[in-house]
Amino acid sequence: MKPQVSVVLPARNESAPIRDVVMRIRALLPEAEIIVVDDGSNDGTGEAAAKAGARVVRHPYSRGNGAAVKGGARAATGEVIVFMDADGQHDPADIPALLTRLDEGYDMVVGARQAGSQASLGRGIANRVYNRLASYMTGEKIEDLTSGFRAVRAEKFREFLYLLPNGFSYPTTSTMAFFRAGYSVAYEPIHAARRIGKSHIRPLQDGIRFLLIIFKIGTLYSPLKLFAPVAAGMFLLGSLWYLHTFMNYGRFTNMSALLFTGSVVVFMMGLISEQITALMYKDAGTKDAREK
Repeated sequence: MKPQVSVVLPARNESAPIRDVVMRIRALLPEAEIIVVDDGSNDGTGEAAAKAGARVVRHPYSRGNGAAVKGGARAATGEVIVFMDADGQHDPADIPALLTRLDEGYDMVVGARQAGSQASLGRGIANRVYNRLASYMTGEKIEDLTSGFRAVRAEKFREFLYLLPNGFSYPTTSTMAFFRAGYSVAYEPIHAARRIGKSHIRPLQDGIRFLLIIFKIGTLYSPLKLFAPVAAGMFLLGSLWYLHTFMNYGRFTNMSALLFTGSVVVFMMGLISEQITALMYKDAGTKDAREK
């Protein structure tokens, strides 16, 4: 019989904490399938995980956290998949709470990190910005958009594998995809501890990634909610500048023309993006219907 629950841990150079994490999961959920995706580690992470009793999926070189998540999702045989970090931040004792909420009828349950969880000030501020923007885009209260600790229904999660990036923003993408498809998402309070070992986060690269995720949130869910305010702002600026130049100089300037034209272009980009987004999710739904 296939296991009901599969626990997937993407791991890269996590030999220090991986054995303890796997053994704690095994003690808590002895019937669960535990999959460690060794993403090109060079410190014996895969060997340590295998000795602890996990099934190891190996990548010959590092493809990224998102790629490891996708590899684990494809390899999992459980009807429910729990994703969690392998660095010791996530407490396996929180898994039953996520599964209980999933049993209430939700399609995804996200472990929402509470105040006091170990994170830098910059990352904390960035997460709050993510949450507020995503809440605006979806019209739903999103408590933790970027948490990698979540339980999902495997069949529904696999619908969106083609959307998930190979980098670190898979939580953002999967959450927005579930909301866009009309699936139910719940949040369960958790506490994230300080990770064991060195973080793979890079300030400069991840600062750029922060800006890209802001735009990705919009284009994944409802692009017009992102493009329309920008277009309206440009149109308003163009109108105010035109009013100023007409009253003072009696003429229409190139700056006003540029702002008016730009507002139309931005709005049309939003319309096109909206149609593309709708087609993306329509294709996913059609594929799911064929498989059923």
